[in-house]
Amino acid sequence: MPVRALTEMPALLDRHARLLGLDLGTKTIGLALSDVTRTIATPYDTIRRTKFGKDAEMLLAIVDKEGVGGLVVGLPVEMDGREGPRCQSTRAFIDNLLKIRDLPVGLWDERLSTAAVTRTLLEADSSRARRAEVVDKMAAAFILQGALDRIG
Repeated sequence: MPVRALTEMPALLDRHARLLGLDLGTKTIGLALSDVTRTIATPYDTIRRTKFGKDAEMLLAIVDKEGVGGLVVGLPVEMDGREGPRCQSTRAFIDNLLKIRDLPVGLWDERLSTAAVTRTLLEADSSRARRAEVVDKMAAAFILQGALDRIG
């Protein structure tokens, strides 16, 4: 299944299927999970990246365990709107994942998501260690919530 426009996603999902938000970094994958009504995004977990096969295996195990019907993946567009090497890497990850499992995938412009989350954590006076621990899954929740608000 090709990458879809977010507005097409609800029609492709079972009634109570959740969405899984992904913030794909070079070292980690931040994950966020929607509720079954696809209204609220909650930070879920962070996967430490190793090799694609193991990353995909862990990701798909979560898809199966949590009743996920589709993915919302943050697309790291440049500030001027161009798609650089990180976008190419994200698209390659999605293409490879779709060869293993056919899932609806939507993209969400993630510009400044990590910066917004980091600012929020700083305002909450979170320690550097705590920020490092939660920033990726909170960025995934920020991405997923934006997409949920768009398609809701």
